[in-house]
Amino acid sequence: MGVQKDRVKFNVGGRVMETTSTTLANAGRNSMFGAMFDDNWNLIPNNDDNNNNERFIDRNPDCFAILLDLLRTGELYVPPDIPEKLLYREALYYGLLDHVRAAKWGPFDGNRLRLSRSLQGQAPPLNLDYQRVNDVGWVDSDNIVIGVSERLGRGDGGMGLFSSHTGELRYKFHVCHDNQVKSYTAGALSFSSDYKIFSSCKGRSNEYGVGVWDQVTGKQIDFFYEPLGWSLGDADKLQWMEGSNCLLVATMFPRKDNCYISLLDFRDKKMVWCWSDVGAPFAVDEKRVRDAIAMEDNNSICVVNEFEDLGFMDLRSSAANSIRWSSRSRLMKGKMPEEPCYPKLALHGGQLFSSMNDCISVFCGPEWVLTSRLRRSYGGSICDFSIGGDRLFALHSEENVVDIWETPTPPII
Repeated sequence: MGVQKDRVKFNVGGRVMETTSTTLANAGRNSMFGAMFDDNWNLIPNNDDNNNNERFIDRNPDCFAILLDLLRTGELYVPPDIPEKLLYREALYYGLLDHVRAAKWGPFDGNRLRLSRSLQGQAPPLNLDYQRVNDVGWVDSDNIVIGVSERLGRGDGGMGLFSSHTGELRYKFHVCHDNQVKSYTAGALSFSSDYKIFSSCKGRSNEYGVGVWDQVTGKQIDFFYEPLGWSLGDADKLQWMEGSNCLLVATMFPRKDNCYISLLDFRDKKMVWCWSDVGAPFAVDEKRVRDAIAMEDNNSICVVNEFEDLGFMDLRSSAANSIRWSSRSRLMKGKMPEEPCYPKLALHGGQLFSSMNDCISVFCGPEWVLTSRLRRSYGGSICDFSIGGDRLFALHSEENVVDIWETPTPPII
């Protein structure tokens, strides 16, 4: 690396290239180039002992030139003779994969999503004691947590931490009652920004509730026991609410004959909000809640029934008396497939997403108006979907198909 004013010289795979410190700084602190600057973003002089005062990098020079141009202009141009997989590999090495993705695909917008590609087939599965998997969640890019059912009489099951790269079991989370380790079924999972893992738990006798573990130590740090006449241990859905420091716990039909939704405050061990349809008279269409999601910015909880009707409940009172249903999707009734997948909800960037059969609907605005639908004709009904890394992933019921939806960059005017 040579410095003449702010110029920096590289020898990449035998090809010499020169750029400026300003261009390299665009890579950000978490990139390989970020290590070339001090805390004040001043370029650190190179002390390598070579005649040309160059920094040698034994990597692909063509890809380096593409990435350097991306840092310089903010635009990505890939010649047709450069394999995309090779560019991604090199970008990962330099810590520039996010820059490449942002240049190729714009910020996530549900109304502008386009199908990027589909993945089909099977990979070696993760398993914990060969038991039924109830939920899976990412702790970070290197670790995955899965919750499985208990094997009666064996003490197997519960929750385990796995390497996302090798699939190796790194840690098994234990639950204790009266200072004794007990076997349990781990159901729905959720994670908080202060490194806590939450899981609905079913044990023997009265050992039903929600357990809390420290992500760093793996030790159990709390347990919220299920009150009499309520349901926590069978929960289908957990959601940590950062603003209120509460946990949404939802148990829904058909896992239980009735639906139970509550907000738990672990600081005071209180249920600060609750709703149930126990004793509610159902109409002919039976608006049974199939999924729920907390919307903190709107002080409400959104629910969805099997016909993709959306309902809303106010969080500003200690308990909700009723659900305010929309009737937007009455046309769905009578048109259900023979083996429908239950609807799922997600909230991202102020947009509400709801999956139903082979389609994902996008709702926007203060009244949550339907603004677009995502659908393709292959793979069957959507069993589940997830939003992360500016992409939407949809898992279909047939042929192990996973669709990846991304937002294209806006056109250059």
